[in-house]
Amino acid sequence: MLTSLEDSYPAERYGDEMAVDTFVAYVGVYPSVEDAEWDYKVVKELHTKAGMLDAYDAAVIEKKENGKVRITKKHETPTRVGGVLGGGVGLATGLVVALFPFAAIGGGLLAATTAGGAILGAVSGHAAAGMSRHDLKELGEYLDEGQAGLVVVGVTQMDDGIKQSMGKADKVETREIKADTVEIEKDAKAAGGEQAAEEADTED
Repeated sequence: MLTSLEDSYPAERYGDEMAVDTFVAYVGVYPSVEDAEWDYKVVKELHTKAGMLDAYDAAVIEKKENGKVRITKKHETPTRVGGVLGGGVGLATGLVVALFPFAAIGGGLLAATTAGGAILGAVSGHAAAGMSRHDLKELGEYLDEGQAGLVVVGVTQMDDGIKQSMGKADKVETREIKADTVEIEKDAKAAGGEQAAEEADTED
């Protein structure tokens, strides 16, 4: 049984410090946030039954009438950045923020002046770097077409299942994304640690 993204997809190693993993980003466009959240649950059930709950990240986005974007639900791989740091930040959330820099998460925006915001900034930077500018532009335009969206970052072994699970989407686009998970964790930890230190100095 596969127990993590590292187990489920072989990393490309360059020297001793870099481990670039190849994932697939699935972007579904939906007529309503309810439909997107329904498929979010189906994707989660798919991975739960396969024993691969820690092999994907997902985020549901809702577009407001004022044009603002809000992440209503998110699932982060517990063995990667979100679980290690407790910041609840993964590649799917990072990709959404790369596409929509001012997206709010839950009740409000994770400001860059907080530890969580600094971590999110580090992860979103890696998510954007792992995809071409052309692909990022296209995905942003696709999501603009609907009232809601579902972004899933998963492994190729689950490709057919993920696509079938996003059955309520008007359309689903897929793009390859490369991410150095070791570097993401290192940068996110550094961002969180540096911000926490700054906040401690401010409190003193």
